[in-house]
Amino acid sequence: MKQSFLFTKTRREAPKDEVSKNAQLLIRAGYIHKEMAGVYSYLPLGLKVLNNIENVIREEMNAIEGQEVQLTALQDKNKWEAVDRWDDKNVDVWFKTKLKNDTDISLAYTHEPAITVVMKDYITSYRDLPQYPYQFQTKFRNETRAKSGIFRGREFLMKDLYSFSKTQEELDTFYEKAIVAYKNIFNRVGLGDKTYLTLASGGSFGSKYSHEFQTLTGAGEDNIYIHKGKNIAINDEVYNDETLEMLGIKKEELIQDKSVEVGNIYKLGTFYSGPLELKYTTSTGESKEVIMGSYGIGLGRVMGTIVEVLSDEKGIVWPESIAPFKIHLILLGGKDDKAKNYADELYKKLSEKNVEVLYDDRDARAGEKFADSDLIGIPYRVIVSDKGMEAGKLEMKVRKTGEIQSITEEELFTL
Repeated sequence: MKQSFLFTKTRREAPKDEVSKNAQLLIRAGYIHKEMAGVYSYLPLGLKVLNNIENVIREEMNAIEGQEVQLTALQDKNKWEAVDRWDDKNVDVWFKTKLKNDTDISLAYTHEPAITVVMKDYITSYRDLPQYPYQFQTKFRNETRAKSGIFRGREFLMKDLYSFSKTQEELDTFYEKAIVAYKNIFNRVGLGDKTYLTLASGGSFGSKYSHEFQTLTGAGEDNIYIHKGKNIAINDEVYNDETLEMLGIKKEELIQDKSVEVGNIYKLGTFYSGPLELKYTTSTGESKEVIMGSYGIGLGRVMGTIVEVLSDEKGIVWPESIAPFKIHLILLGGKDDKAKNYADELYKKLSEKNVEVLYDDRDARAGEKFADSDLIGIPYRVIVSDKGMEAGKLEMKVRKTGEIQSITEEELFTL
């Protein structure tokens, strides 16, 4: 993409009402637009990052036999009443409305009942199990006070996978596979060394405990107790003698820190399948309720966490795996068209080889281009200038380390 065609522009200052670092940088760099508190639009650069995160997650979900679906955002009141989740006393984040025929509906804040009812059409026998449908779908939550930028929104994109198993043992086996898949995801998006599998409350789903994936950041809303030797943690909501004993963990072995939840997994058991009557027939003809699990990742929250954790004083530092572009090609003005012609040709060659390039062909000062490049945070900055061309070299800066190298065109294509 040529930067001169990009309709978004960088900003020197963030909006005065935006206090979170992730939203400040993403707005300044032109990745997102704030519609209102807790509601953000993703602009061209931001959508590319979000799509890249989605693709990483999709690959790991497919690797554990997930099957992608897309459920409706509009939800039927009756399904939620069946599991006692429609009443605001039990769930207080609903967006509810009515159809013109006076039918009560809502915008989904999660999809467990919806997917359970769908699977009733396809699960009748033990031969139909296990199954692992998942989706990327917008969730709507009427938070009392949306805060922390894209950490906690009223409208956000989530990956939610649901497991349907014959037995508790079958669920337990898949649960461990999901843990490995989640670790792979967070490693691939650059958060692995700061993210811990964390014991947490099971909520109201019938299981005493669940697990979260918590990433260390001073901007986090949670407090966790970390055991670095075992690479696990305990959320302070379940930090007690029982959980310490359950894990061998001793209080002198733990470090307390602030974190943000970037993923969660629950063993739901029959919490939804029981009331909604999702059953299967065993090999001996016995009717049993399906055993379920739920596995969520908020994509915007992951994106915001990456910005919080990996940015520096100059701007965002994207990992190569999810960056909007791999290379930021920058043309510095010369005495004639020689440098421009070469930069144009280099951009064309890179594009033909399917290398993602943002080409800064704007008529702007070098300092402005460099500041914008640091703010936007693309992994490699490559400069075409008269001076470099005389030496037959390109200047490359690695955004993550600040290292500057002189490279040839051939070396550029081996990155």
